[in-house]
Amino acid sequence: MSNTLLMGAVAYDPKVVTIWDGFQKWFGEHGLDFDYLLYSNYERQVEGHFQGHFHVAWNSPLAWLQAKAVGSELGRSVEAVAMRDTDCDLTSVVVVRAGSDIRTVEDLRGRTVGVGAGDSPQATLIPLAHIAELGLEPDEDFEVRRFDVLVGKHGDHVGGERHAAKALMAGEVDAACMIDGNHWLFGKEGTLPSGATRILTQTGQYDHCNFTVLDDAPQALVEEFVRLLHSMDFEDPNVRPLLQLEGLKQWEPGRTDKYGLLERAIDRFDTIQEFVGRLREARR
Repeated sequence: MSNTLLMGAVAYDPKVVTIWDGFQKWFGEHGLDFDYLLYSNYERQVEGHFQGHFHVAWNSPLAWLQAKAVGSELGRSVEAVAMRDTDCDLTSVVVVRAGSDIRTVEDLRGRTVGVGAGDSPQATLIPLAHIAELGLEPDEDFEVRRFDVLVGKHGDHVGGERHAAKALMAGEVDAACMIDGNHWLFGKEGTLPSGATRILTQTGQYDHCNFTVLDDAPQALVEEFVRLLHSMDFEDPNVRPLLQLEGLKQWEPGRTDKYGLLERAIDRFDTIQEFVGRLREARR
């Protein structure tokens, strides 16, 4: 086991098993003994990482900030070593019905805004913080309707966003928050019929998931893991199905300079303080 790189990931969808089984086989064929552990939620995964249960975490952006905060509490260094090309430079949008009389963010005052799960960076935290920074406070100046689908999975499953989009079309909410890519997806699949919505406001850019390691990770194994990730070629028929399932064309170096919007959101809404405090108390 000392020569095996262990990864932790969250089982947000049955396809996760197919994805990581495929990666395990591919890494093995290229000389890296790789295995993975699946968690039901990111909080448990972050705890497991600091307890030494695995070497590298496939973290949501919120889980990255949780790990960063716990590392700061414990005096540990935390590093993002890789991410997907599709994790970079994303935005969220606040969408209204095409015929709505809502023309500005101020027009949301007294209205109802649908969001994803309470712990979704892209469909709840970032867009609500964006609205707040434009002058309207959530749950005070407007009602927030949360679609808490699979809390703990940080919105990876898309379910809460899709429910919010459906509620918008049903007239149950006046606006809905979602990542820009899902706005396009919901239009393609018919959840939001073509021409039925328009974007009221759009957030700044942010990054999404990353592979996270702590300062005690086996350096040689992590370096080989990252090297092999970057060697994956989308034109390779053995690799393409895995990359498509995981939603990317190529792996990029890890970067952490575009988590600022989410950091501001979790500070505003006190999103991770309770989690970090619980871990602090558990160590006493």
